[in-house]
Amino acid sequence: MGLSPLSTSLLYLSILIIAVCGIVYELIIGAVSSYLWGDSVFYFSVTIGLYMSAMGLGAFVSKFIKKSLFDVFVFSEILIGGVGGCSALFLFWTHTVGDWYEVSMVAVTLLIGALVGIEIPLLIRIMEQQENLRRNLAHVLTYDYIGGLFGALLFPLFFLPVLGLIKTALVLGVLNVLVALSNFVRHRFLLRFGLPLFLFSLSVSMGLGYFLFTSQTQEELLEQRLYRDQVIFSRQTPYQQITLTRWHKDIRLFINGGLQFSSLDEYRYHESLVHLPFAVVPQAKNLLVLGGGDGLALREILKYAQVKNVTLVDLDPEMTRIFKTEPILLALNQKSLTNPKVKIVNQDAYKFIEQSEAFYDVILVDLPDPSHTALAKLYSREFYHLLGRRLSANGALVTQSTSPFFAREAFWCIHKTLKDTGLFVLPYQVEVPSFGNWGFQLATHYPVLPDTLKIQLKDLKYLNSNTLHVLFTFPEDLYFPLEQLQINTLMHPVLLNYYAKGWNGIR
Repeated sequence: MGLSPLSTSLLYLSILIIAVCGIVYELIIGAVSSYLWGDSVFYFSVTIGLYMSAMGLGAFVSKFIKKSLFDVFVFSEILIGGVGGCSALFLFWTHTVGDWYEVSMVAVTLLIGALVGIEIPLLIRIMEQQENLRRNLAHVLTYDYIGGLFGALLFPLFFLPVLGLIKTALVLGVLNVLVALSNFVRHRFLLRFGLPLFLFSLSVSMGLGYFLFTSQTQEELLEQRLYRDQVIFSRQTPYQQITLTRWHKDIRLFINGGLQFSSLDEYRYHESLVHLPFAVVPQAKNLLVLGGGDGLALREILKYAQVKNVTLVDLDPEMTRIFKTEPILLALNQKSLTNPKVKIVNQDAYKFIEQSEAFYDVILVDLPDPSHTALAKLYSREFYHLLGRRLSANGALVTQSTSPFFAREAFWCIHKTLKDTGLFVLPYQVEVPSFGNWGFQLATHYPVLPDTLKIQLKDLKYLNSNTLHVLFTFPEDLYFPLEQLQINTLMHPVLLNYYAKGWNGIR
């Protein structure tokens, strides 16, 4: 018996929704993995590879299903809803309770991919009585590919910034179950196991509903397990997960789970970042800060009365908004982001420097570590070449360069890459208790002798003209032969491997 036009339309809509949910589950798993482990290229590649392979396996298995096609389709759709809906929550909890994350990630990805792979061939076979094979395949694949496009666009533009990872997965899980139930109702007379399927869908729906209703509590519990201190602020933006924690007087900022500063010792980092280039360019008036949306580097810059203009470029407007409005953060940065000398530009740093025609006496690169490709390009030869063109003849550039202790190869790769642009580069390092040993690169158009540098200000907490010179001294265990390292470029982002090798080795 052929399918009615309404049944055919419902099945096409089901294909569309299945494709949307499938691609978003895949993106969620990749995003969770990159947030927790940092290597976005590796984890997204693995997720995509596993998912596509599992779809092929599911399609292969589907040929052995010869009866009760509607029953299997409805069962698979309910199961996808349950597994996919709980995927983000499950993976985050797995990360907090032991060393089973990779195994769990692989298992969830394979299961979702296999179930989606089973469904598409089943739907083609279910609809084969309605249309010939040529039209059937064309229509099914068209809706499948369109759904994939919708999902890929909706994830970064709507789901991630509005719902976050956990709620997005749960909402899509509910959507999968609704697809199953709509087909259950429409084709109930074709089902052999109607009652068990109904009870199964009811159980999964209740579970997803419970987790969705308690999702805020679940997120708070997870955050408390992921961060040892009390979480006082947490927000998913289109660009990153921003989290603030507090323990007594210690305020800490985390981006995508990575520590950015501790209020107890951040002055060591920011004094080392800011005051060394001022030792090179005492009368610097026009400055550029790339990153630094917390305003802490600005706080140090504004201690110099001669400074006239500071342009701060930070990709995420939510970051600068938070640090301009939250009272506890205003006390840290001393309201530097609202200073009339400061101009805030919320734009990608690479795009900004490509388009800029201004020259700067001091350029500070205060960006997160190069843990994924979007950040690795901001440590590339091409980017440093653009910075050098915007640096005034007597100017100085400083970039943070991760830890020379934990990621030696990455630190010296940044040094070699910056040096390859023709600038004169001095590496230096500082001990920050919350971070450990941390590194920087000081670059100029002319040679600078560290012994000739002096700190101008007298009221700093950490730096003075005596301790300044110690920063340029590296013990033997922090060196790495430059000839063994490659240059980091846009076409060959070798820094990602150096960085992952260093930091993953201590996990």
